[in-house]
Amino acid sequence: MQASWEIFCSVVDNYGDAGVTWRLARQLAAEHGQRVRLWIDDPAALVRLCPEADASLPQQWREGVEIRRWPADWQPVEPADVVVEAFACQLPEAHVAAMAARRQRVLWLNLEYLSAEDWVGGCHGLPSLQPEGLEKFFFFPGFAEGTGGLLRERGLIERRRAFQADAAARTAFLQALGVSLRPGERLVSLFAYENAGLDGWLEALAADATPTLLLVPEGRILGDLQRWLEVPALAIGAEEQRGALRIRVLPFVRQDAYDRLLWCCDFNAVRGEDSFLRAQWAGRPLLWQIYPQADGVHWDKLEAFLDRYLEGLSPSAAAALQALWQAWNAGEGMGAAWTALQDDWLELGKHAERWCARQAARPDLAAALVQFYTDWL
Repeated sequence: MQASWEIFCSVVDNYGDAGVTWRLARQLAAEHGQRVRLWIDDPAALVRLCPEADASLPQQWREGVEIRRWPADWQPVEPADVVVEAFACQLPEAHVAAMAARRQRVLWLNLEYLSAEDWVGGCHGLPSLQPEGLEKFFFFPGFAEGTGGLLRERGLIERRRAFQADAAARTAFLQALGVSLRPGERLVSLFAYENAGLDGWLEALAADATPTLLLVPEGRILGDLQRWLEVPALAIGAEEQRGALRIRVLPFVRQDAYDRLLWCCDFNAVRGEDSFLRAQWAGRPLLWQIYPQADGVHWDKLEAFLDRYLEGLSPSAAAALQALWQAWNAGEGMGAAWTALQDDWLELGKHAERWCARQAARPDLAAALVQFYTDWL
């Protein structure tokens, strides 16, 4: 059933919020035939993910999605059949009033941040009474039955596996980024916020018996990297060698290219929500830097995910990976934690593929949203 959807996105965490909502909007349009409008208060963030977009335009269409600038001085528009309030952003009061006045009912959804915490399943799909007779439903993505699933495009895992099996395709993709892999080199990607633990990790990589090529897309971590390297600047395309560690700075790439970058690598360090999930679909071992929150509540989310992700690993591998994640998010002890992880490297690679397959067997987020709307009618 075709319906009109509008997704509201307030850019808070750099590109994470925009990344999730842009992927979702595209998938609803492309795979489910929905009419989708994406409201975004910082169109410049979207341009980094979709270079064809124009941040100066108040309205444009890209990849089947209507993109609208969310203005501070809201002008009345007809609400869609489904209104998605992404990550608890506040809808304009005038739009809420228009939703209540609309002749046809409006499904109002609050799309929450991804969490593996146990309480998520109990809250998923619950309604909340709102002014003017409206109801808002809480929609929680998640890793377990009883949640809204994970954002995953149709055929994604099959495309990823085919790409990883095609050495020529991987080589051509990397060469297009200016990257040539040397014999025996391990390939690692690093997309991160500032982190005091970076120095210890880089020193361990530089002293490692296995050579490593570290690919660093343009982002906030470059300042820490520059200080460790003791260089005046790090531009896109810059390359530095320290011991067994070779470092190359990559441009910020569109989402589909970033996915392929993750598929190419043997290990991926990621941050936030969007790249965190894409690293899981890559079927490779990963390291997650969670967005820090007041009072340390982000640690609960981190440990909740690890409780699920570590299931099925041997005690030594589980302990080593947990220690690495804790060290990275604490900003200390990365050198010792990375070294301890090497004995379990092969097991961690097999486990990452099993985890990916298990999660991919469940309905995806876009399909779950469409089904929720159908059941609500």
